This record gives sequence, C-alpha cells and structure tokens, in this order.
Amino acid sequence: MKLLLIAYDNDSYISWFPQGLAYIAAVCKQQGHEVRIYSQDIFHWPESHLINLLNEEHFDVVGIGACGGYYQYRKILALSNAVNSTKNRPFFILGGHLVSPEPEYFLKKTKADAIVIGEGETTIIELLDQLQAKKDFSSVNGIAYMSDNKFVKTPPRELIQNIDRIPLPAWELFPMDHYTLLRMPNIKNSERCVPVLSGRGCTFKCNFCYRMDQGFRPRSPENIVEEIEILKRDYNVAYIAFSDELLMSSVERTTQLCETFIKAKLDVHWCCNGRLNYAKPNVLAVMKRAGCVFINYGIESLDENALRIMKKGLTVPQISEGIENTLAAGISPGYNIIFGHIGENAESLRKGVDFLLKYDDHAQMRTIRPVTPYPGSPLYYHAIETGLLKNCEDFYECKHTNSDLLCVNFTNLTDDDFHLELYNANKKLLEEYFRAQLQKSVKSAQNLYIDKDASFRGFRQS
Repeated sequence: MKLLLIAYDNDSYISWFPQGLAYIAAVCKQQGHEVRIYSQDIFHWPESHLINLLNEEHFDVVGIGACGGYYQYRKILALSNAVNSTKNRPFFILGGHLVSPEPEYFLKKTKADAIVIGEGETTIIELLDQLQAKKDFSSVNGIAYMSDNKFVKTPPRELIQNIDRIPLPAWELFPMDHYTLLRMPNIKNSERCVPVLSGRGCTFKCNFCYRMDQGFRPRSPENIVEEIEILKRDYNVAYIAFSDELLMSSVERTTQLCETFIKAKLDVHWCCNGRLNYAKPNVLAVMKRAGCVFINYGIESLDENALRIMKKGLTVPQISEGIENTLAAGISPGYNIIFGHIGENAESLRKGVDFLLKYDDHAQMRTIRPVTPYPGSPLYYHAIETGLLKNCEDFYECKHTNSDLLCVNFTNLTDDDFHLELYNANKKLLEEYFRAQLQKSVKSAQNLYIDKDASFRGFRQS
C-alpha cells in the first residue's frame, strides 16, 4: 500500500526528529509498503498544501501521531480537517499520546477511520493487512474505530517484549541534514545531534504522568551501540540525545550501558533523562567517562508532602544530594520543577525558586510551569472525580489553552493569585539567567581584550 506519514508542524526553527513516525515507517517499509514522509515540521506548509497533494496524488493511507499538548491538539484538528476535505480521501489513522487515552472522543472529533492505541509497530502492520484484504478490523488488537456509528475498542495490544527486534528508524526517508542541527545542552557548534531511544517505559508511577505502556523494556547495550555507530558513520553524528523517559532506570543498568559505550570507544557526547536517587558518585563518574554532558532530572517539587502525593519516589534530601553529586562529577543537571500539585502553596513555589537559584549552572534556561493533568494520567481522573474537570473535551477545548497557564487549580490560591505567584517566580529566574549570560559574555570580552585570547570566536549565538 502507499502510505503518507505526516510530521506535523510544531512551530520550531529546528525540529526534533520524529522518532515514533520513523519507527512506524521502518516496519511498514520492511513489510513492502511504499512510505513517504510529509515534512510539514520542516517546511511549514499550510494545510492547503496537504489538501492539494492528496487531491493530486493517490495514497491508500495517511497517518499522523502526536503527543498530548494543547498545540498538538489544535494542529491535529487542522490536519484532520484537511484530510477529510480531500476529493480522494485516504484511509485515515491517528496514533500517539494525544489520542490513545480518549479514542472515542478523538474518533468523533477528527473523523479518523482508526486510532492505534499505544505501541504501534505490530498493530499498524496487522491493520494494513486487514485494510488491504478488505476484512473486518475486529481481529486487530490495540485499535479503536467506529462501526455503524458505534464505538469499537479492541483488546489491548500485547507489548513487544524484545524491542531489539524492532527495525531501526527509517532515517533514509527523512531530511536528516535538518534534524541533525538540533541543539542540546553543552553541545559544540560543530556537533551534529540525533535523538535515540535506549528503552521504552519507566519504572516509576508519578500520578501526573500518562503512560501508554506499563513497565520498562530496555534495549540491550549492544543494540544501542549498533545504532549509534550507524548514526556516526552515515550522518556524522557526534552528540546523542537519549529521549526515552528514563535512561537511568537503575544503578546496574546505567553502569552497564556506560561501560559498553566506553568499551566500544564510541567517542560521542550525550544527554539523557535521569533519576536523582540513582545519581551516586560512582554512577556519575562512569557516565562522565562514557561521554555524558547533561542529565535532565524530574524534580517536580521541593515540598515533601507534594512529592508523596504525586508518588514521585523522591525526598528533598535525595534531590539535593543528587544534584550536588551531578555538579561535582562535571555534568550539567537539568531542573524540571512544576507547581500547583495537590497540597502545594505559595511557599512550595518559593522553595523551588530558591533551589534553582542555588544550584542552576545555566546550561539551559529554566522556568517553572503549572501542573497539567493530561488525559490518561491518574491526576486527570482525580480532577474529573473531584469536579475540577468534566471530560476530555473540557480539558482540550476549555482548560488546557497553554502549557504555561493554569489548566486545573488543585491549590487553595485563586487563579489570579496562582498566575501572579508564577509570574514573580519566573521573573526572578529569568533575571538570574540573563544576568549569568551577561556575566559570561563580559568575561569573554575580558579574556579577548585584556588577556589577548586568540581562541575567541566572536560574540555570536551558540
């Protein structure tokens, strides 16, 4: 079959490589299907461009996947309207975090023919087989669709246990010279970067997080090394952005992975998502030797009560110790703090600001965002049960208008006071960030003009 997979426009200057789409493209291509990528993310084509393409050229299937943000919601609606308005409308499939928790709502809202729920590599092939054979879809697990105006959701798809068997992303179908321009913390100007998944899932169960697939399935270190070596050879990649939810899933796994990198002499820099309870000096030392330059940590709160309620599995002393260990190892930490969880107040926010001002090394600009109860998360269902949220439509159409604005207020503050507290907190963080950047630039000028540093490369954006 002839497939058009859409990488939607995320309004970015340099786009993140669409890994999920690339995995789906790889399995479809492996099964003999003809796959084309529609790179709206790079070329910023309007939806009218897609309509013209679908009117002028025949495709059997069009597919889109998206995560669950306010921007993605409106973008998928616009793309759906475009697909539905074409003369020779293809079979229309949606997938990803956006649509999987509430498939009935999105089937009716977008008029899609089918929704792939959760992990899609096996599901999409079975769905295409049934479509090509003009057979009923009821035997395909892990999908939802409308039949005679009735909502049908098939049994959940069994997860792919050995994810080493999944084909590597179909990079050859994508304009990689664009995606490798991605900038990440502590990357050199001359380094090309690509995201890589080291595993799927997470070992923790934070109540604000929506997880499509339960449990954690790591790739083998050897399989990851194979992918990185291909990226180095074929795309001159020197920096890897590990994009899975939690590379640091345990001390043992992290150490084994890094030792494999060192033994393979990969000679790449990389960043990952980590856990502060695993940020021990011996672990961080081997990560540093293996090329790690940045670890993005989910701190979420410096309020012990809030940490317990959100089931973060961390304490404030663990957070402080882990950050201090990371800085001591010569690795930049990323600080993710959110505000407005159950039990938090203005003092909780001030603790977060004080922590950032104390420890931030300014490798990234950091601000604090409000907690958002995304559909599928336990916090989402709590908001519905307590009457703070009606349903999925209320979430996307009324409440979740921007990730930096309050969606659901779980605190005792008024909405206006909540936003005022966030404004004051982020004003202080922004002022400190740009003070540090100014200080850095002035120091460069001193090195140049006073110390005659001939290695200076100009006052330019890095």
